[in-house]
Amino acid sequence: MHELVAIFIFFFAVIDPIGTVPVFIAVTRGEDEKFKRKVVFKAVGVSAVVLLFFVIAGEQLLNAIEIPLSAFQIAGGIVLLIFALSMIFGESKPESEIKSVRDSTETAIFPLAIPSIASPGAMLGAVLMTRNEEYSWVEQVTTSSMMLVVLVVVLVLLLLANHVHKLIGDSGASIISRIMGLILSSVAVTNILNGIAHYFGLQIYS
Repeated sequence: MHELVAIFIFFFAVIDPIGTVPVFIAVTRGEDEKFKRKVVFKAVGVSAVVLLFFVIAGEQLLNAIEIPLSAFQIAGGIVLLIFALSMIFGESKPESEIKSVRDSTETAIFPLAIPSIASPGAMLGAVLMTRNEEYSWVEQVTTSSMMLVVLVVVLVLLLLANHVHKLIGDSGASIISRIMGLILSSVAVTNILNGIAHYFGLQIYS
């Protein structure tokens, strides 16, 4: 149970469902409810396909180009850390992505599905949390299931977006996004340390 909660919190942090609400509201401002529902299901569906692709094929792609998983884990941890620090110290997720809505064509794919829901951090996390060397196929299926549970949370929150936004406001979404960034930064540092330990362990015993 503890591991399930930890996996859920990890994907909740990298996907940031609450931070996606203001982005969705900006994307669909002035549209009718039927159009909004269509955008929600399309965006979450595309996000699920993208993230599951990284779960299934991410590590195989690395192997095909002969990148050690430990190197990817270190690099991925650094990218996750930068991503997390930008959430904490820079513009929060809602602020930065709402700007992209105002400056580009509003679609369910961009910026709602990518990069708001299926963010670079989420794609990276999908690979790191389902490594074949470290996790059995049962554990990988469990991790993928928890990831999909978070996407269901995204779906529900977006369907109730107006109520959620009235409750927390832009400021509340910004605060929650920064808290998620803090959690994500600790996960990123853990990945970096594990990657370094794994790399030097291989070097020592090979």
